[in-house]
Amino acid sequence: MPNMETTATTAAAPTPTLKEADGRTQSCGVVLELSPDWLILRASENTHGFLGEYPARLVGEPLSKFTLAQPLHDLRNSLSRQRSSNGVARAYRIRLTHEPRHFDMAFQQLESRMLLECLPCSHEGFGDELGAVSRLLDGLAGDTVESLCENATRRMRALTGFDRVTLILSGGDRTHRCASSRSKFAAPAKGLPLPGIVGDVSAKSVSIFPVEKGDTAIGQALMRALTADEQEELELNEVRSALCVPLARQGRQMGFFRFESRTPRAPSLELHAAAELFAQMVGIELERLGA
Repeated sequence: MPNMETTATTAAAPTPTLKEADGRTQSCGVVLELSPDWLILRASENTHGFLGEYPARLVGEPLSKFTLAQPLHDLRNSLSRQRSSNGVARAYRIRLTHEPRHFDMAFQQLESRMLLECLPCSHEGFGDELGAVSRLLDGLAGDTVESLCENATRRMRALTGFDRVTLILSGGDRTHRCASSRSKFAAPAKGLPLPGIVGDVSAKSVSIFPVEKGDTAIGQALMRALTADEQEELELNEVRSALCVPLARQGRQMGFFRFESRTPRAPSLELHAAAELFAQMVGIELERLGA
């Protein structure tokens, strides 16, 4: 059942320190760091298992050297036309090479560099999560912030199938927290955001080649590695997979949704996009209520 609590704080929740996760990403997908003209600057160490090339061979070369021409052309056009509320563009079911393997992709522009994240796509149920968002909007609005948050967390849990969904709102000197869960967890979710997608908390992370001292770009990846503190917190709560989606309205950060499951789950860019879209609708309703 949903529950709502409000706690007083002296300041906004601090941003998590990503030093321990700098230059590392989860092994469930591939991360490429690109120049503005799509030259490969860095690559995760697991590229051979996904793209058939080792990172040392990729770095310094144009991405077009290792991909089919038409899919890459279509991908670039698609990503240039769309961005989500947090600056992430996505493309689905892209076949990059001659191998009969398709990928879902997330793309971010970060100053002079770009991040391209690739996940093997599922061959079943494509479009189901995004299609479910409109159905869950009925009855979302509430008369108070508390009732709206309860409705939102309950619907987010139905949308994603995670065991617990927590909505954390930060504003002024108070933090609002509302959770909907299937069963009792050992402790409430902490007020710090996680990586956008965590497929399996216990899975090993991989490094980025070449190593860059003080790397911060990879820390913005949806699939960045967990820090030691984040992994310890999730394991103590018996959480094996997670999502995190920002809640923003017209550039104003209002908080975030955090999703937790007791079992590993195959990571999905479509599911993350659907949750992000629903969060945008929640932000509109919260703004209507003056939150």
